[in-house]
Amino acid sequence: MVETFRKARPDAPPGFFATEAAGLRWIAVPGGPRVAEVLDVGPAHLDLTRVAAARPTPAAARALGRRLAVMHDAGAPAFGALPPGADGPGYFGPLDDPLELVSGAWDDWPSFYAQARLRPVVTQGRERGVLTGRDADAVERVCARLPDLAGAAADEPPARLHGDLWSGNVLWAAGPDGPGTDGVEAVLVDPAAHGGHRECDLAMLALFGAPHLDAILAGYADAHPLAPGWRDRVSLHQLYPLAVHAVLFGGGYVDATRDLLAALGG
Repeated sequence: MVETFRKARPDAPPGFFATEAAGLRWIAVPGGPRVAEVLDVGPAHLDLTRVAAARPTPAAARALGRRLAVMHDAGAPAFGALPPGADGPGYFGPLDDPLELVSGAWDDWPSFYAQARLRPVVTQGRERGVLTGRDADAVERVCARLPDLAGAAADEPPARLHGDLWSGNVLWAAGPDGPGTDGVEAVLVDPAAHGGHRECDLAMLALFGAPHLDAILAGYADAHPLAPGWRDRVSLHQLYPLAVHAVLFGGGYVDATRDLLAALGG
């Protein structure tokens, strides 16, 4: 008998759970990471298979890295594209207070990141009284530098992203007991799936400290090495999620966001 885990919110924004379900199905690609299976979805709930927890291991982490590369390489129609079957906008953040994501179709990552992520999040922050006009000016300085900051990775095609791949959205479960697995595998949950830059998912894993991160990155490099200079771009990809935390939670996240804006703005 399959055990069910239910996510529920009676006043969920229209299409919230349908879009999450579409994202889970979209990132479940052959050879990619295991993804929580959608059992049922409605306007106010999402039912998933329950995952039995296991302890992460370096071998399982390296396997996750390889499988993430496969998922990313499955591609997307454009930067900013939502999964097929998404009903309404995407969302990013906690179940009780998610921020709406701008979606659409951009030909290049710098334009997408500026127009669909950085400018909208500073607007959301100003509406909540957390960020200021000075912060908006700092964001514009970063946006002007994005083609240069993207460096050798600027021309990469849109990848199929989980989109909110912090360590809490990677569960570890009993898996196939084959060579190099230790009987453990990663299971992805709670995506904000869209077409984006593959370095973004990896930067999110680093933001709050995924276990065995070095092994994940090594596995990724085995399958699809990152463009030169990628380590220098980690903070660039962390700017948006850090700013979201500033908008939602304030406190030290605001100062950290301002420090990062200053560092990236030149």
